[in-house]
Amino acid sequence: MQNNIMSHGQEEPLAPNTQNLHQGYVELYHHGFFHIKSTALLCAVGLGIPSAIHRRGGAAKASDLVAETGVHPAKLPYLRRLMRALAASGIFAAAHQPDDDDDGGGENVYTARSPRYMSALLRLLARPSTAVSPFFSLEACLRDGGAATLFEMAHGVPPWSLTKDDASYNEAMNDACAVDSGFSMDAMLQEVGVTDIFRGLSSLVDVGGGHGAAAMAIARAFPNVKRCTVLDLEQVISEAPAAGTVDDGTVQFVAGDMFESIPPADAVFLRHVLDCWDDDQCVTILRQCKRAIPTRDAGGKVIIVNVVVGHGPQDNVVKETQVLFDMYMMRYGGAEREEHEWKKIFLEAGFNDYKITPILGFQSIIEVFP
Repeated sequence: MQNNIMSHGQEEPLAPNTQNLHQGYVELYHHGFFHIKSTALLCAVGLGIPSAIHRRGGAAKASDLVAETGVHPAKLPYLRRLMRALAASGIFAAAHQPDDDDDGGGENVYTARSPRYMSALLRLLARPSTAVSPFFSLEACLRDGGAATLFEMAHGVPPWSLTKDDASYNEAMNDACAVDSGFSMDAMLQEVGVTDIFRGLSSLVDVGGGHGAAAMAIARAFPNVKRCTVLDLEQVISEAPAAGTVDDGTVQFVAGDMFESIPPADAVFLRHVLDCWDDDQCVTILRQCKRAIPTRDAGGKVIIVNVVVGHGPQDNVVKETQVLFDMYMMRYGGAEREEHEWKKIFLEAGFNDYKITPILGFQSIIEVFP
């Protein structure tokens, strides 16, 4: 009988599990094709498919979409394949509608699973030149000891400088921030426990608040907030709506640099701001925030809306979204952070306490107290 023990006393390695090998082979293809998902989604947005489905009463076949979107009739088979792929990815829902003769033919009827007005956000997240192409330099960046970010390697300047010189990028950034702020703020302000965060505040400054969608949502939801100041760069504020967009003039716009000063208020609101910067820059921003607010006993605090990696529902979609968001912010030299990383920044900036409230699935509100 052959001995199954090796001469050195070790067992022979087990044969590879065939099922695991097959699964790994499938997943290799699946992950390698991720770029097709984002570009297919960008194509659907560019064609106006979500709006076309809305115009058709919320449901449409691929043949209906040809007339609605300007797709050439000869490309109907391609459009069917595009919609099938996006439905398989969960972007659209599909229900098969059989032919009258019931011979197994027919077409899928598609419905949208997300608000059609979120297209501007998708245009930014999958924008080829500023969102996708920087990652072509990821390997070179990891091998290089320099301080240039992926964005700077691709464009030669930081993103905030590019918004000054590239009107299309500035518009894409502002439009995406506006629709994302509008949707997420409306949803966030309906979540249990969130109203307590804004209770007792009479003034608030929204730092990096763009065109004021978040500030307007807060002003509408909380009449106790009598003054909402939106602070952002000149090229952003110059394109913002006139002061007093909320009927009573509560929301005002101020051009400025958060690294230099922040207008005084009971609370500073930072939504998707600190994840754009490295730790030292975050400390600098938060120190300016601390100067702008009163003591904790007087109601002063900083309200941060960002990802806290590891918080919130920990299903696979949420976990992967959090870490992919972190990779996305790597372009800027920023990061999505775990709780211990946030805590280190808060303490270094001179704050004493914080509270995390998970919201919107993969994000959180962090209240930071002086």
